[in-house]
Amino acid sequence: MSAVVHEKYILEPRDAGFCLQLTGDWRFSDGIPDIEPLLQRLSAEPTQQQLNFDGNQLGKWDSGLMTFLVQLIEYCQQQQIEVKTAGLPPGVQKLLTLAFAVPERKGARRQVLGQPILTKVGNVTIEMHRNWSDLLHFIGEIILSTLKMFRGKARFRRSDLLYQIEGAGPSALPIITLIGILIGLILAFVGAVQLRLFGAQIFVADLVGLGMAREMGAMMTAIIMAGRTGAAYAAQLGTMQVNEEIDALKTMGISPVEFLVLPRLIALCITMPLLCIYADFMGIIGGAIVCSTMLDISFFQYFQQIQNAVPLKHFIIGIVKSGIFGVLVATSGCFRGMQCGRSASAVGYAATSAVVTSIVLIVVADAIITIISQILGV
Repeated sequence: MSAVVHEKYILEPRDAGFCLQLTGDWRFSDGIPDIEPLLQRLSAEPTQQQLNFDGNQLGKWDSGLMTFLVQLIEYCQQQQIEVKTAGLPPGVQKLLTLAFAVPERKGARRQVLGQPILTKVGNVTIEMHRNWSDLLHFIGEIILSTLKMFRGKARFRRSDLLYQIEGAGPSALPIITLIGILIGLILAFVGAVQLRLFGAQIFVADLVGLGMAREMGAMMTAIIMAGRTGAAYAAQLGTMQVNEEIDALKTMGISPVEFLVLPRLIALCITMPLLCIYADFMGIIGGAIVCSTMLDISFFQYFQQIQNAVPLKHFIIGIVKSGIFGVLVATSGCFRGMQCGRSASAVGYAATSAVVTSIVLIVVADAIITIISQILGV
């Protein structure tokens, strides 16, 4: 019978069996040859009952060679072909001895099977129920901690509160400035394209002022803070959960909700309305830039039109919305952080889930507040 020749091995009959000569480098990065030609050659001549190896010309190797040899030896064992590994390098022989020292337990390998659609729906439903139950329990703890704070019995450091206010407030001004001006520019440009067709360019000021005061200022600020601060809260508390710092607080008799969550919640409740007012002003400035450059409307005319068309109540509604959004962002971020598992991937999932939860709650809350305002006529 002829030999099987490959650039990395040669299988040829010798005496009472076969000899497999290995040549060159055997590494995953270089590619591992197909084992099927060898198995077909071995099965074609069952009278040969022995397989020897020649590794004198073997170069560099890694786990790619081991994978190849393990598959080959397992096949030989099934075909009752004796395997002699004396010709292999000592390191390879030791690894093969370890690989076959203990036989694989039947059923030990994981089988990845697709779940039926009803099973997936059931798992999602159970997870949603568990999340809502945990969320209600978490909200209850926050309410109790808030009541204790009003009685002066909440246990958290004032320095932590000031630090969280700085992180959620002044540190967010650059991104709020950029987004606020851009939103104002976009609103004014979209309005200018249509309104100047009717010679009503001055009403661009009404559009920008009303849009920023009631909706866009609070909404965009909340979304920015959800991605910036809410995710940070989830990552911080999730890392504490991984490092068992929250368990240490519980062991010392300190409520994690009072010590960790309450300062973050208060910080966002204080800073969100202020950031909303700042975003409104930046958006109005952005609209003024478009009006002065594209529509020949002076700054005085622009601000005078906004003052006449946008009463104070619209700004108050936006500020109230931002305060509610701040509570939602802080609650979502802290809840996902406290719910985090004890691995690095769990921290990343908690941060992602905090942003998604915050944005969903912000949109739902904004719709509810808008409907209530419409019903009340404000």
